[in-house]
Amino acid sequence: MSNNSRRPLISGNWKMNQNHYEAIQCLQKLAYLVGKDDFATVDVSIHAPFTDIRSVQTLIDADDLKFLLGAQHCYFEDKGAFTGEVAPAFLAKLGVKYVICGHSERREMFAETDEMVQKKVSAILANKMIPILCVGETLAEREAEQTLEKVLGQLRAGLAKITPEQASTLVVAYEPIWAIGTGKTATTADAQEVCHAIRQEVGVLFGAETAGAIRIQYGGSVKAANIAELMRQTDIDGALVGGASLDPDEFARIVQYRLHEEAQ
Repeated sequence: MSNNSRRPLISGNWKMNQNHYEAIQCLQKLAYLVGKDDFATVDVSIHAPFTDIRSVQTLIDADDLKFLLGAQHCYFEDKGAFTGEVAPAFLAKLGVKYVICGHSERREMFAETDEMVQKKVSAILANKMIPILCVGETLAEREAEQTLEKVLGQLRAGLAKITPEQASTLVVAYEPIWAIGTGKTATTADAQEVCHAIRQEVGVLFGAETAGAIRIQYGGSVKAANIAELMRQTDIDGALVGGASLDPDEFARIVQYRLHEEAQ
């Protein structure tokens, strides 16, 4: 178990999977597997595609489920001539609590810049939601020993123009790009080293109190087999889970990492 007092956050990113019927079925199965004892110790957010969010929200409200509603990204304006985009204000009206921001797939495939990510962080906060700010390096950057330069540069850019109070509510997700969907996972030592560097940098930018409060997730082929070891690390407070979150049985085991750790 992580030896800090920050409440863990396990986030399921369904990416471009699950129509709204499938999303309802998946969440119903997950609700059967994850109980109130689990929610007593861990926060769990579900990040479905935009077309599913209303259905997921309705199910959460109707059945009084403890899952937290999430979104995968948004634009940084509240309204305007931005065909195809979704405003943060729209998400806030649906009761979304967490919004993934600057995911590597958005940066790499859709050319989101650090400046755009920073605007999204500010817009999400302005609409009283919590950004999950993603940072991470490519394999080439890792092999060139540029991991910390890349990750901390993205972090500084993403956190620019916000207050220490706002920063303390944030979640930062370290997701090495080379590990996403590849089956490869950073060693726990490497993951801890980068997450520790992130916390140190937050301390430099905003002070020790903010650094102690901010939650840092690891993302990159997280599964039930490796979650407990990752969560033992001092500076890892949760996980941003991709493919494994689409399997309710596997995702439930990830959420219940404490139980499996205690049984070992």
